Amino acid sequence: MIQAESMITRQDMIRCALCREAPCEASCPWDVKPAQQLRSIWFKNEQTAAQRVPETNRCITCEAPCESACVRPGEVPVRDLMNRLYYQVRPECETPPPENEDRLRCTFCGIPMENPFLLASSVVASTYDMCARAFEAGWAGACFKTVCSLDIHEASPRYSALSGDGGSLIGFKNIEQLSDHSVAENMKIFRELKKNYPGKFILASIMGQNEQEWGELARLCQENGADAVELNFSCPNMAEGGLGSDIGQVPELVERFTAAAKGACTIPVLAKLTPNVAEMSPAAEAALRGGADGIAAINTIKSVVGINLHTYVSAPSIHGYSAIGGYSGNAVKPIALRFISELGHHPEMKGMHLSAMGGVETWQDALEFMLLGGESIQVATAVMQYGYRIIDDLKAGLNLYLAEKGFRSVKEVIGLGLDTLHSQTEGLERDSILFPQFNPEKCVGCGRCAISCADGGHQAITMNENRKPVLNGKRCVGCHLCLLVCPQRAIAPGTKRIRRSV
Repeated sequence: MIQAESMITRQDMIRCALCREAPCEASCPWDVKPAQQLRSIWFKNEQTAAQRVPETNRCITCEAPCESACVRPGEVPVRDLMNRLYYQVRPECETPPPENEDRLRCTFCGIPMENPFLLASSVVASTYDMCARAFEAGWAGACFKTVCSLDIHEASPRYSALSGDGGSLIGFKNIEQLSDHSVAENMKIFRELKKNYPGKFILASIMGQNEQEWGELARLCQENGADAVELNFSCPNMAEGGLGSDIGQVPELVERFTAAAKGACTIPVLAKLTPNVAEMSPAAEAALRGGADGIAAINTIKSVVGINLHTYVSAPSIHGYSAIGGYSGNAVKPIALRFISELGHHPEMKGMHLSAMGGVETWQDALEFMLLGGESIQVATAVMQYGYRIIDDLKAGLNLYLAEKGFRSVKEVIGLGLDTLHSQTEGLERDSILFPQFNPEKCVGCGRCAISCADGGHQAITMNENRKPVLNGKRCVGCHLCLLVCPQRAIAPGTKRIRRSV
């Protein structure tokens, strides 16, 4: 069984609240740790979870006090999920969990890190206590919330979101700005973190108002313990013009301020670039000319999330007004992957460190960024939603995948997906059709495939008298819309045929 394939999905436990100090765990009479197991399922790490269950399955005869203790009593099939881990997933596990995390060791511009996972510059890395708790949890380091000399005053509220069917956040909007601590206060935090956690990586995000300030902040960060500097050319939420993403859209400014920071310190300097552009390469090339050692991408995407149909105000509403803000979360991952692939393909970026982010929630998300060139992975929105504890499944899932695939180091997967990805579609093979194949045992006869094919496809699917789909091969073009809309996952790729010439 390949770790990337899931036998149990989030849909199977959609009502689980992923509680803090979960009642289900406290009520379990056995050493099953249901809350930990449910989190691993949620974060696509069910194979690790299955191999953690005790040798003797106590859940099969248990009266399931976990389900009655649940904050949503009777709504989460905990016992059934634990039994599925034991009877369905566990027998398919071919590789035991690695005994150590040596495969996860990597470097950031030559500086050793225990794993590739960093907190991204945001509220999740904005105080000593928060970073310390994250380090204790297992994060390799943190990109501290952007240090600046500006007098920051935040709006309230400053977040809004789009939610999925289970209540989890799909997309997240913020209008938050930079660190509201003084430069001196932030430098003290850096000193204390480096003193107490010398093996953790401190990436200092900074934003200056002119060349002198960019250089001064970079110098101070180095003197106070930062391992590297990240230049914030990408924040879309600045109250003042000419800062953040306004800089990132002008390559000449990116080059000038990168050179100013690089000239004032000797530690690695990364330029964090904005996705609010058609292409990221011009700014990346400018950063390279300015002396940057790497690129960080992406930051949040300018957005409007929700308009109240009664007040006509977008969210978040601050005394009847709102503002365009930065969009993040799992919804932006496809856009982030597109920019990372652009940088990964760029010949001049070879040898530069690429720190990737944009919607990472699971180890699979992180691996996708690595396959397109990301060497370190930064996470923010998922931590805001689920907490620092997600690092357990990020590390365990990726570590098991690497072991199962025979990789000795996480560094071996960097960029493996670049050669298969074309920037345009003209290079793709178009002489064959890959037909869908229906699984009658999984099919419940809902007809969703037929509806989508009729109204959004090529009218190739009909339903027979038994409410089962029937494919018309003369009409089917192999678009696979039916696979995507099937709620039962009862359709898979089937037979490939050469397209007949007209």
